[in-house]
Amino acid sequence: MTEQQIKVAIADDHKIFRDGIKMALKEKESLKIIWEAEDGKDLMHKLKIKLPDVILMDIRMPEIDGINAISMIRREFESIKIIVLTMYDDQEMITKMMEMGANAYLTKTTDPEEIYQAILTCVNDDFYFNELVNKAVLLKLQHKKTVKQFYPNPVKFSDKEVAILKLIAEDKTTDEISKEIFLSPRTIETIRQNMKQKVGAKTIAGLVMYGMRNKLLE
Repeated sequence: MTEQQIKVAIADDHKIFRDGIKMALKEKESLKIIWEAEDGKDLMHKLKIKLPDVILMDIRMPEIDGINAISMIRREFESIKIIVLTMYDDQEMITKMMEMGANAYLTKTTDPEEIYQAILTCVNDDFYFNELVNKAVLLKLQHKKTVKQFYPNPVKFSDKEVAILKLIAEDKTTDEISKEIFLSPRTIETIRQNMKQKVGAKTIAGLVMYGMRNKLLE
């Protein structure tokens, strides 16, 4: 995605906010806002016309809310990166959206430069972990019954896999992990996918949660 513009869509029912995001990102030459949607129904309709690389999406929208929209998008468009951009910083909602397939979770008070960095990180490394997400994941781990039902059986990881998992939890990019582990980025991606399959995790957030629960991560 470095040589061509990243196609971005915005889904939010407040025009003033959509305009503000467009204004904040308009100077970024690596991005191109291809369309905006005023509600969830409009979002799903426009996805059938032109696919973005990244969607900046609110949770509370008319017609189809963000929770249902993310579920529908993940069934049809697995490759699209979804960045939740909302007023809500509820920890239960954060973990729910990440487990459903969001690639990042930001509040609307987030600095535009961080939104830009989150877009780049999601495109290049699938996920953007910030303090909000990390705290929500850690707190969920305190509710052992909830976590246990997702990952009932322990899985054996190799030393290499554990090393990679720790670097993922430290928010290292694929390229950074590649340099530290001395493996190609493609190999890192393959190992990461294999680890997700081993534990039955759908997302990197789920994989990190597994690592914490089983004391592979501090």
